[in-house]
Amino acid sequence: MIETTPDPEPGTAGAGPVSSGRGVIHRVAAAEAGARLDRALTAALPHLSRSRLKALIEAGHVSAAGATITEPSRRVKPGERFAVFVPEATPALPEAEDIALRVVFEDDALLVLDKPPGLVVHPAPGNATGTLVNALLAHCGDSLSGIGGVRRPGIVHRLDKDTSGLMVVAKTEPALAALAAQFADRSIERLYRAVVWGAPSPAAGEIEGNIGRSPHNRKKMAVVARGGKPALTRYRTVRALGPAASLVDCRLATGRTHQIRVHMAHIGHALLGDPAYGGGPGAARRRALGEDAAAAVRALGRQALHARTLGFRHPVTEQWLIFASELPQDMRSLIDSLEIV
Repeated sequence: MIETTPDPEPGTAGAGPVSSGRGVIHRVAAAEAGARLDRALTAALPHLSRSRLKALIEAGHVSAAGATITEPSRRVKPGERFAVFVPEATPALPEAEDIALRVVFEDDALLVLDKPPGLVVHPAPGNATGTLVNALLAHCGDSLSGIGGVRRPGIVHRLDKDTSGLMVVAKTEPALAALAAQFADRSIERLYRAVVWGAPSPAAGEIEGNIGRSPHNRKKMAVVARGGKPALTRYRTVRALGPAASLVDCRLATGRTHQIRVHMAHIGHALLGDPAYGGGPGAARRRALGEDAAAAVRALGRQALHARTLGFRHPVTEQWLIFASELPQDMRSLIDSLEIV
């Protein structure tokens, strides 16, 4: 049973520095007897993730009979009443910045955007501002309900800085949890279009190999014989692009760091323009390129990779949504130059 209550009184969960928020009472049913407190509350409060509830318990925002409870593993008893205080979301640490975004879909739960190449997703050392998160904070404003107690966008998946294309972003904690579950069970549809060196043989197939840190360069990922995480990429050659390159579609069955870039390089067909995974042409390939194509490769300045299709089930309506994005101009120019060689 769940009841909405006023703010907890002093001496109960939520008392202290936090002065605003909302309270919820959960009475333990017989069927929940013996369950961990965090699990019982997760079932009763599905709009909050288990990790969020665990953090609330450990922070002293849950009480029973006026006593603060701080042990998420505490076993509950039938009839016990737990008061859960959920503080208001605090402002996000990154600052909102007015950066233009191409939003292709948006509602109260999420938005889908078409990320341009060169845009970093998360603030980090060296990229503290000018990121997608900064842009989303400005774009979404008060429509962000708070994720993990912080008013911030829920980044469900990432694209590399120099990879363009479609991303879905959660605006609420329930939407983030539901979308993350779809990524985990691999029901999300993700198709990327890439320009690779040479002609893959066979023209379509699967690349399977654990991906982990390269033993030779810790800043790079690699297919590793030991350790790493299982990774599976399905590829299909769309067409040859002159004598030196091919247009390829890649579908991700898993979502490892740099997965397509690493897997295609692993089978000898690195992405054009990729500075980290062998994107430079060898002598034979340079000879096969005409001057215009060679100039287009140099001008690209990034890996030729675009997140072209994104499909998922809406976390609220459960409707299947699918979005498609046209190739950006730099990749179209590259393809045109390669085809006229």
